[in-house]
Amino acid sequence: MNDVLIRNVRLYGDGDAVDVRLGEGEIREIGPALDAGDAEVVDGSGKYLLPGFVDLHTHLREPGREDTETIESGSAAAALGGYTAVFAMANTTPVADSVVVTDHVWRRGREIGLVDVYPVGAVTVGLAGAQLAEMGTMAAGEARVRMFSDDGHCVHDPLIMRRALEYARSLGVLIAQHAEEPRLTAGAVAHEGPNAARLGLAGWPRAAEESIVARDALLARDAGARVHICHASTAGTVELVKWAKGQGISITAEVTPHHLLLDDSRLETYDAVNKVNPPLREASDAQALRRALADGVIDCVATDHAPHAEQDKCCEFAAARPGMLGLETALSVIVQTMVAPGLLDWRGVARVMSENPARIAGLDDQGRPLAVGEPANLVLIDPDTTWTVHASELASISENTPFDSMTLPARVSATFLRGRVTAREGKPEPRDETTGAS
Repeated sequence: MNDVLIRNVRLYGDGDAVDVRLGEGEIREIGPALDAGDAEVVDGSGKYLLPGFVDLHTHLREPGREDTETIESGSAAAALGGYTAVFAMANTTPVADSVVVTDHVWRRGREIGLVDVYPVGAVTVGLAGAQLAEMGTMAAGEARVRMFSDDGHCVHDPLIMRRALEYARSLGVLIAQHAEEPRLTAGAVAHEGPNAARLGLAGWPRAAEESIVARDALLARDAGARVHICHASTAGTVELVKWAKGQGISITAEVTPHHLLLDDSRLETYDAVNKVNPPLREASDAQALRRALADGVIDCVATDHAPHAEQDKCCEFAAARPGMLGLETALSVIVQTMVAPGLLDWRGVARVMSENPARIAGLDDQGRPLAVGEPANLVLIDPDTTWTVHASELASISENTPFDSMTLPARVSATFLRGRVTAREGKPEPRDETTGAS
């Protein structure tokens, strides 16, 4: 595979433009007017180079629901969104609660080669919350599973959660919690507030999330373990995470792009594309989440990319499946909500979309500095363009995006996985099966 030379690009959007040569999976040279030689030249004029993004929370649906997404289609969406590593959640069919399933997901991701796909192992057998899955076996398998979650379901039994945290500490892995007290959300479909009451939608209280966040922070403290809070959605969760960090508890948290931009005012149409778990909250919650991400209370952005078939969304709101697409639109939403208003600069974008998630997951080859000798997992961004989202043109098999027809700022121009172009100008790069290169 020939070297790649990125011409006239600004690192992190700072300073003067430079050339960056990629080869043998790493950054070989950085400097002005480098000799191209036989390298493939990529024009970076007016563009920014950042470390490739890492998504701690992706649903790829394979095995079991390949009609909605596959590892291949999800990998293509991830590459187009600037991602070089994604973590595939365990709520597949069969559930990823055994080394057979987690190793299958790992191998399939490697075969496709557009993005590093890390399987997330289930905390409990069948996501049922009653019996711990064989975390040690999955952690020791070919996939070397490093994160476990029952996402889609809360590990609601405090004793089971405590045991999971104790095992996680001994294994050196992470428990990611879907914070939802199920006894408070039975039948709930929308945020509990004035809008849901007026529209006749069963309310989902903030306390359902916040009570689990508080409980699990204490359990992690006592177990001496790490806990990660999935898709934080309320101002109260922000305050609880801030308090826990102040107590020295090993807690991290993520926020989704849709919880930063959207709120429950969108429920007016009863369009189930806006149904998500946890639900869209009030504008005040979105504001608190944006500030928390800027301040570092919330550590990172995670998409919770959740493809669904048309029949699972085009139905009565209460009967619809919760979830939204997120991989291809994540960067643009972060630019609109965080960069444009001055809450984050481009180094901040790298921190919350690449560096922090890589650190949380323990990936030593992702989220690395833009420096000679570092892995060439990178994303090239056009910060000045705008684009209109068309659901039918996204790489995912499903089309359930709330951003359909929205015009958003900034877009990924190219993504590089170990120096190889995996996406360019809105199209994934096919892999050359004879050489392993694109």
